[in-house]
Amino acid sequence: SEEKDYPVESALVPGEMRGWRAAAPGTQTIRLIFDQPQRLTRIALVFEETAIKRTQEFVLRWSPDGGRSFREIVRQQWNFSPPDTVREVEEYQVELSDVTALELIIVPNNSSGAARASLKNLRLS
Repeated sequence: SEEKDYPVESALVPGEMRGWRAAAPGTQTIRLIFDQPQRLTRIALVFEETAIKRTQEFVLRWSPDGGRSFREIVRQQWNFSPPDTVREVEEYQVELSDVTALELIIVPNNSSGAARASLKNLRLS
């Protein structure tokens, strides 16, 4: 799901500042499907939370077969504690060939309480 003013494209387009935000609380999955197999050497993610204290977890996975199977790249937790800790920046150097799909699973609050997933930006090279 996505909030009307925060479509997923806002997290993918360079220069766009809004990012993506889910319309409803709970775990969300963003899956990028490539027309042609890709070679990836760098994956950069930025998450921001300025309103509530929460512990977020994300899983980044890739597929060589159009999404029939996935291989985990990283599983990461981060504690947001506004106003002090509001931004998580992650950059991964990878050597992935024949990538046909990339999947980001966001668990916005793995402790008690409802929270909406969001992604400020995702950059690939």
